[in-house]
Amino acid sequence: MALKRAAMLFRHNKPKDRDELEVLQAVIERWERSQHPFEAATPAQALKFRMAQTGMSQRDLIPYLGSKSRVSEILNGQRQPTVDQIRALHQHLGIPFISLIGSFKHEPATGTSSTMMAAEGKLRKLGVMKAKETLAGFLARSKASTPAVAMLRKTRTERTNVKTDLAALEAWCAAVLVRAGKIAIKKIKISDPEKAARQIAQVSILPDWNRRIVGALHRIGVILVILEHLPGTFLDGAAMCRGDGVPVIAMTLRHDRLDNFWFTLLHEFAHVACHLSPDRQVILDDLDVASSEAIEAEADSFARNALIPHAMWKRIHKDSSTEDVLEVAQKAGVHPAIVAGRWRFEHSDYRRFSKLIGRGEVKTALMPA
Repeated sequence: MALKRAAMLFRHNKPKDRDELEVLQAVIERWERSQHPFEAATPAQALKFRMAQTGMSQRDLIPYLGSKSRVSEILNGQRQPTVDQIRALHQHLGIPFISLIGSFKHEPATGTSSTMMAAEGKLRKLGVMKAKETLAGFLARSKASTPAVAMLRKTRTERTNVKTDLAALEAWCAAVLVRAGKIAIKKIKISDPEKAARQIAQVSILPDWNRRIVGALHRIGVILVILEHLPGTFLDGAAMCRGDGVPVIAMTLRHDRLDNFWFTLLHEFAHVACHLSPDRQVILDDLDVASSEAIEAEADSFARNALIPHAMWKRIHKDSSTEDVLEVAQKAGVHPAIVAGRWRFEHSDYRRFSKLIGRGEVKTALMPA
C-alpha cells in the first residue's frame, strides 16, 4: 500500500503531497533496512570499487599507500589504512572518509628516526650542513633566513606522496634555498610567461642544452637548482621563493629521462610565473601523484602547450610512427623525447618509443661525477 501511494504521489507537485511522499519514503526505507540488513563496506571493498570505476591497478595505488606489499595487505584486508593514507585516498581518489574508516582501529604513524638520520647523512655529504651542526639546527637556521621554509607546512600543495617525511621535506627545501642563496641574481618580472616558456622549451633541441638552460633561466630572473631528493622525500620538482623574492626552480632528476626533465621544468616554471605569491612561497610536486588542485591542472596544461603547441600536437595520434614523432618535434623546435614521452603517457603504453625518451641522459649532463 505504501509503495502504491508513493508512486501516485510522485507525479504530484502540491506541497502537501510532497510532504506526504517524504514521510512515506522514510517509512519504506526503514522497513527495507529491517527486512534486508547489510553491512557497511570495508575500506578494502571501497578501494576495490573505486579501482574498478577508474581502471586503476594495484601499482597505481603505491603513491598513496606505500610499497607494493602494503597495497596488497590493505586490499586483502590484512591491514587497515592509516590516517595519512585515508587522507591521501580521499584527496586524490575522492573516496569518502566514512568508507575508508571502517570499524577497525587504525595503526599509528611510524617513527621517522632512521629516515631523518639518513637524510642528515646525505645533507652532510652534499656539504650543505655545517660540520658540527645538527639537522634541527640546520632547519632553524634556514627558517630564520628564508621565510619559504618556515611557511612550508602551510603553503605546500597536496601533490606530495603519502610516504613523505615532512621534516626531511623541510630539510630538502632548506638545502635548495641554501644553494640558491649563493647565486647572484636580481628579481625580474616575467612579463610574458607563455613566450618565455616556449623559449625555454626550445633550448631542449640544442646540443649543449645542459649549459644553456641555466643561463636562459637567469636571463628571466629564475634560479635553477638540481638537488637529488633525500630519504623520506618523493619529489620531481618544486617552485619556491628565495628570501629576496627571487623565484627558484628545484629538480631532483629522480626519473632520469629527457622527457620527464623538460615536462617537470616547464611545470615548475608555470608555478613560478603564475602561482607563487607572498601567501604561497613553496609548491612541491611528486608528478606520479594525481591532484585535483586547480593550480596543478593549470601547470600541467601550461607545460604541455609550452613544449608542444596544441595545433602541432593534433598531428599526433594513437598510431603515430617514429617519423611522425620526429616531424612534430622538429616543427615544435623541441627534442624528440618530449613528443615521445607525451605519447607514451597519454596512451599508457611505455613500450613504444623507448629509444627516443633519453633515458639516462639527464644526470650525466647535469650532475657529472
